[in-house]
Amino acid sequence: MRDPFLTMALNNAWANATLYGAIAGLSEAALAAPRPGFFPSLKATLNHIYEVDLYYVDALEAGGLGRSVYERDEIGSVAELAKAQAEVDMRLARFCQGLTPQMLDEDRITERREGRVTEKVGALLLHLFQHQIHHRGQAHTMVADAGIDPPQLDDFHLDYGRVPSAQAYWN
Repeated sequence: MRDPFLTMALNNAWANATLYGAIAGLSEAALAAPRPGFFPSLKATLNHIYEVDLYYVDALEAGGLGRSVYERDEIGSVAELAKAQAEVDMRLARFCQGLTPQMLDEDRITERREGRVTEKVGALLLHLFQHQIHHRGQAHTMVADAGIDPPQLDDFHLDYGRVPSAQAYWN
């Protein structure tokens, strides 16, 4: 089996691209419309996923931006948000591609409201993947509420039933 962290990063990129592909025609008004879920709209949910990715990828890369990544305007169009998400997804995949077993136990600093906290790289990656899955599931429900058939997002890991769009991430 290839590296599970790289595989999860690629699964993450594929699932985000698949989700954005399903909503590509959604207007800015429909993206911002109230929807059932933890966040009040698909726009807010997808922006949250994106900015948390920025936060953790920066921490993993030891970039030093900390909580300043949250000081930004929400992205209001599906196309712009999809592009930004794809860029941070590829940063995460490149980081995971360069991982060594020793790096998983390295410390990284995360900046919290209460101050700086040290975490291990492996734990940060697992948390980030879980965060993505958690909020993509909420977005999935919002997509259905918008009248769009939500895409299948779990046909990535197994040979059986792997969709052609996921295959590209395995080559």
